[in-house]
Amino acid sequence: MTEKPTRTEKDSMGEMTLPADALHGASTHRAVLNFPVSGYRFSRSFIRALGLIKWAAAQANHDLGLLDAERAALIEQAAEEVAEGKLDDHFPLDIFQTGSGTSTNTNANEVIANRCAQLAGKPIGSREHVHPNDHVNMGQSSNDVIPSAIHISAAEQLKNCLIPALEKLQSALEAKAKEFWDIIKIGRTHLMDATPIRLGQEFSGYAQQVACGKERAQKSLEILRELALGGTAVGTGLNRHVDLPKKMLRHLEQRTGIAFYEAKNHFEAQGGKDAVVEARGQLKTIAVSLFKIANDIRWLSSGPRCGIGEIQLPATQPGSSIM
Repeated sequence: MTEKPTRTEKDSMGEMTLPADALHGASTHRAVLNFPVSGYRFSRSFIRALGLIKWAAAQANHDLGLLDAERAALIEQAAEEVAEGKLDDHFPLDIFQTGSGTSTNTNANEVIANRCAQLAGKPIGSREHVHPNDHVNMGQSSNDVIPSAIHISAAEQLKNCLIPALEKLQSALEAKAKEFWDIIKIGRTHLMDATPIRLGQEFSGYAQQVACGKERAQKSLEILRELALGGTAVGTGLNRHVDLPKKMLRHLEQRTGIAFYEAKNHFEAQGGKDAVVEARGQLKTIAVSLFKIANDIRWLSSGPRCGIGEIQLPATQPGSSIM
């Protein structure tokens, strides 16, 4: 069996042998070996957020005169490829790793730097044009990048996926409420017959639940707009330009359509993830609402002979193989 070619890179701990065509470097490869925990890798939305952060940092550092045009252009192009998903295979790390996400921030820095080397016609591992720490990670730290990537990835998913889906579902249920308005049926409490109700009224309740869910999703998006970018290692903003966060956030808004803003207190933003916990609570409420609606419809369509059987769902596939 032919052995795959390798290359040797150095980091602060010494030499590391890794696949010749891997865009990640020595530090990432150490983490691959150190954390073979679950097999779960980071999501597409999270890696996209990392790419956007590195893209925005390159633009902002160039705006501030800290990064020359050639390096900035290379980093922007490579970071764009990360954001677009073209380099996902080079993000091999398990999601369970060192607590601050240092390995994954390093992964992004190394991939972008090595891709810059390729774009400049240099071999992978070359640091002549772009260095992963000095240039790609300029003015940043894992401790502000990773919390910000969590917020950005979740906020984009809320804006582009969940909220539009809830709007579509709300409209569909409102249309059914109108369609079913003239249908009178029995109301129930705890599955026991109660007083009459319109089927349209029941569906109007479902539509309102979804409308409330949409408002909860929008609240989640609002609290996730606050980013830790600019706090660097411990929240003090050490080793970054005073105007870097403001300029990065402007570029991020340009790309996402979301008006992110700098954390009111970087020590809170980096010391805890209360905003994510709050957003999760809103999402859990939405999930419970949708489960309740689905369960009601399942009950109403039960049967057809011995169940409630008040509504009939379109058949999608055969049922039990024994019947």
